[in-house]
Amino acid sequence: MIEIDDFAKVEMKIGKILNVERVPNTDKLLQLTVDFGEEHPRTVVSGIALYFEDEQVLVGVSCPFVTNLEPRTIRGLTSEAMILAVHTDDGSFSV
Repeated sequence: MIEIDDFAKVEMKIGKILNVERVPNTDKLLQLTVDFGEEHPRTVVSGIALYFEDEQVLVGVSCPFVTNLEPRTIRGLTSEAMILAVHTDDGSFSV
């Protein structure tokens, strides 16, 4: 459990997904290019590829991201935010 003060540190923004590419030699990673209304779009690497037959359905979608995490290198790519997504017991998935 975390305290409310910990949660208050989390910065969430709505970002628009501009581009999606599968990360080579992985089954579940996607590289997203996301516009947060900043000077430059950010790169987000996420393990959500298994939930989409065609990942291109994400292009143009606006959804929430955590934007104040330390950047993390995943498979040689720097991820600059974390997408907020939900996978339910009935198999549905939503971003």
